[in-house]
Amino acid sequence: MYPVTVPGQRLVLREFTEADIDAVIAIYGDPIVTEHLSFEPRTRDQVTTTIQTVTKAARAQPRTEYSLAAALASTNEAIGFARLAIDTGHPGQSSAQLGFALRKDHWGQGLGSEMLQLLLALGFDHLGLHRLWGARSPANITSDQLMRKHGMVEEGRIRHHLRIRDQWRDSIVHSILEHERQASS
Repeated sequence: MYPVTVPGQRLVLREFTEADIDAVIAIYGDPIVTEHLSFEPRTRDQVTTTIQTVTKAARAQPRTEYSLAAALASTNEAIGFARLAIDTGHPGQSSAQLGFALRKDHWGQGLGSEMLQLLLALGFDHLGLHRLWGARSPANITSDQLMRKHGMVEEGRIRHHLRIRDQWRDSIVHSILEHERQASS
């Protein structure tokens, strides 16, 4: 499915372009925003490579990677990075991992909640998936609250899942099944 556009009230998920590099640097280059993510702040060169990689992956057949800009509907300015990666380990797989990050000057306005809602819509309504899941830092209470608000159930802890800043970090996994989302809608 290309190009992807998932409209919301204040945000739209859309394909990234090279014009979004500075917007992504404001997200992925910020040590406060990346504090709970699975990587350290990224440089301009790393972000440029990321944008080139995701724009190429967007045209793959079959498409298994949906890295999308969360843009303000009013201006089309990218203020978030939304990702849905289809699990491809088994034939007939119908689940995907999701992830999201929002520029810090837009925190506390309900935009993260809308971004997650749009990712759920992409996975369930547009792609027909059965299960969506995400992993968060145990210290990321905001992400915990956000995923629970949208019906995602905490499944458990993956111990020493990631090595970040020369330390091992656990991850907490949350998931939601298609029928659970329909029941909570």
